[in-house]
Amino acid sequence: MCPEIRRWRERSPSRRVADGDEDERPRVGLGRGPATILFAVNDVRTRRVGSRLEIEVQQPLEMILQLAVSGMTGAEVRESLVITHAGKQVQPREVDVPGEGRAHVLRVQPGRVTVEYEASVGGRAAAPEVTEADHLRYLRPSRYAESDRLEAVARADFAGISPGPDLLAAVSSWVGTRLSYVPGSSRPTDGAVNTLLSRQGVCRDYAHLVIALLRALDVPARLAAVYAPGLEPMDFHAVAETLVAGQWRVVDATLLAPRAGLVRIATGRDAADTAFLSTYGGAARLAGLQVTAVTDGPLPGDDVTELISIS
Repeated sequence: MCPEIRRWRERSPSRRVADGDEDERPRVGLGRGPATILFAVNDVRTRRVGSRLEIEVQQPLEMILQLAVSGMTGAEVRESLVITHAGKQVQPREVDVPGEGRAHVLRVQPGRVTVEYEASVGGRAAAPEVTEADHLRYLRPSRYAESDRLEAVARADFAGISPGPDLLAAVSSWVGTRLSYVPGSSRPTDGAVNTLLSRQGVCRDYAHLVIALLRALDVPARLAAVYAPGLEPMDFHAVAETLVAGQWRVVDATLLAPRAGLVRIATGRDAADTAFLSTYGGAARLAGLQVTAVTDGPLPGDDVTELISIS
């Protein structure tokens, strides 16, 4: 996940945008190479996303895929999912996991499985519902976000900062400046504590550490797996979300891609709930993976001082 870092900045002076205030000024993203013209956050373009998996199945197993766009109620979504086994199309069973996303499940015999998913997402999605259960579920420590072990660190380093935009900015900056983005540096079993000790990781590691620190400060936080236009090289991406004034807001300490362009795939406590591929009862090897995520026209801008939701 999340290869080489490309950081996005806004060249023009930042301006906070009030509700209903359309800021249509072009923005400029500064990364490696020539500057890229970006459009204002409020101008959400159609996003075209997709993924292709090649899987070699050695023993019969159950396969669970989380590739499909989810949680985008209100947006215009057109999609297709084609799965073939040994050259013949197979039909998965779709399972809606409340509050997390859509899973596609199938039983597979030995042979090559090809998975091709494509979606077009237009317009804005409605704000995700916030339930009382969210406050309970996303305050607790979890497999990869061991907030109970990081409470002393969080309370010492963020003392005096009240929950809200300032705390989000402080935690994001703290994680972003203490970790080095190193592809391949972390193991699938590493959680937030190991990430902090090793001082390096990839996008899921950054997100887990952000989530653990916020939960340690009694702020509900969760992980979202997303398609991310602007990511280079392209791959699946993981970001943190946290509750601010009753809305889920994105925190991405990697600054890898504009937050306003993200398309939600799955949501959960941590990466254990959002894996794009899980297998049970057999053996398989991922032989190939391709991910695409683009916008029609320029990418949206991203002012790190603004509160952004996945839409």
